[in-house]
Amino acid sequence: MEIISWNVNGIRAVEKKGFVPWLLQCGADVVCIQETKANPGQLSEELRQPGGAGGYLSFWASAKRPGYSGTAVYCRREPDEVFTMGESAYDDEGRVCAVRYGDTVVVSAYFPNSQNAGARLPYKLGFCDCMLKFCCDIVAAGRHVILCGDYNIAHTPIDLANPKQNEGNAGYLPEERAWMDTFTAAGYVDTFRHFCAEPGQYTWWSYRFHAREKNIGWRIDYQCVDSGFIDHVVRSEILSDVQGSDHCPIRLITG
Repeated sequence: MEIISWNVNGIRAVEKKGFVPWLLQCGADVVCIQETKANPGQLSEELRQPGGAGGYLSFWASAKRPGYSGTAVYCRREPDEVFTMGESAYDDEGRVCAVRYGDTVVVSAYFPNSQNAGARLPYKLGFCDCMLKFCCDIVAAGRHVILCGDYNIAHTPIDLANPKQNEGNAGYLPEERAWMDTFTAAGYVDTFRHFCAEPGQYTWWSYRFHAREKNIGWRIDYQCVDSGFIDHVVRSEILSDVQGSDHCPIRLITG
């Protein structure tokens, strides 16, 4: 199975930048999308069912607040089950859309931003704790989980270009990084770091100061799996050449 995850920073905006042609040629079985900023009723037929009957099915978890947050999953074939986190505090913001194929659950998750001075840090950490339980419940049911998405956390100094300058900034707060430690200690594997220990590997760049051209970025998008599934992961990579958003897609291949 090939799974791509991408924070598109607005599905209607990225549609104008060639999203549908990219999707139809990307070859993925499942494509997880974050920050859709839309509900299905606002979308073109091309976005709802790219490629028509022979293309992708789509499933959406939209925020109640217009133009905000939201997740989606595009699938080549009908999943056995589609569900959300089941917690209104987070489902009301469309933070999770999950699909299940047999004993494998693929999750598209958009973790909250803790914002300046940690203004939304309690909400973020509440979501993180709920996500850990969500994943553990899936594993406890005898299934595997592939947690894809924008975690809005750079876990270690190697995951951002300027760690010293960003200490105390949203996405690199001690509490956020500590949760990532807790998450991985609980038996979940950062698949990209499983294969690659090199610096300079990022998934998000500011639109300012030509940051992407200079590769001054952050790695805040992940595809993590439960440890019982890691031997099925063949490759995990960053598709940094794909344009259209301030994030780039990431890809996981299983076998």
